[in-house]
Amino acid sequence: MSKKGFWSIVVIMIIAIGGFFGYNAMTKNDAKDGKKDALKELRIQLVPSSQADTMEAKAKPLEKLLSKELDMPVNVSVSTDYNTVVEALGSKQVDMGFLPPHPYVYAHEKYGAEVLLQSQRFAIDPSKNDGASTDKLTDTYRAMVLVRDDSDIKSPADLKGKSIAVQNTTSDAGYIFPAVDLDKDDKLNVTKDAKLITVKGHDQGVLSVLNGDTDAAFIFEDARNVVKKDQPDVFKKTRAIKFTQPIPNDTITVRAGISEADKKRIQDAMMKIFNENPEGKKIMEEVYSWSGVTKSKDSNFDKVREYQDLIDNMK
Repeated sequence: MSKKGFWSIVVIMIIAIGGFFGYNAMTKNDAKDGKKDALKELRIQLVPSSQADTMEAKAKPLEKLLSKELDMPVNVSVSTDYNTVVEALGSKQVDMGFLPPHPYVYAHEKYGAEVLLQSQRFAIDPSKNDGASTDKLTDTYRAMVLVRDDSDIKSPADLKGKSIAVQNTTSDAGYIFPAVDLDKDDKLNVTKDAKLITVKGHDQGVLSVLNGDTDAAFIFEDARNVVKKDQPDVFKKTRAIKFTQPIPNDTITVRAGISEADKKRIQDAMMKIFNENPEGKKIMEEVYSWSGVTKSKDSNFDKVREYQDLIDNMK
């Protein structure tokens, strides 16, 4: 064999061996990062903040926007309640959920779900009773206790024996934070001293007060904006008698097992759509009254864990 032929064979062998180890290294890294199980479709489920049917119609355009950014099919649905989304994430029936703080904490602790983003809203101006907001974005909000303006309920103490519209017991603004703060600040244990009536959606809480179906409601500040279009006098006919401590804003949470690459793609796409795209911003404004999103981390929700311990002690 000529010297030239010998070195040609050596070079071919080196390339082949290098390719073999390079392929195996990539395969191991892909497996470690979950790329073998990379998303081919993104299934999203939202929790209801208003009537589920109208909310789903408003959220459906998100499918097209996200599908274009991620280059994969996207399916958006609305659940019946918070727990449904949590269990769907845990069983991998959905890949991503829009969850309030407490359900996120539960999904994280039970199923390893991870928060990607936290919503932002323009803070409500507390000096006015018209739902107007300031020009400052915030990643926290408050809950409020709403009553009719002509009600004889003047202070939290007057809630004793009254009916209160609440959300699911895992709702931070619709149950946990108002109940805990009323207990801490006003010595009123609503689980024992009031009649709690569960409704689905903060808009239904507002309407239950406005229509006289309940004496009060636990709602996020200021959920009256959700019904203002259909009930233009809602601010004149109702008033808040209490506000809670700040609550971390809602989350965009992914199930366990999604690769780091896919999480980064989803995070970047969501920030682009909700912070920069006019159509995306409009969707989230109509669905959740969000004004943007920001990156988040699990420790942002330690306050939620504290309040969960407190409400458990009330029972």
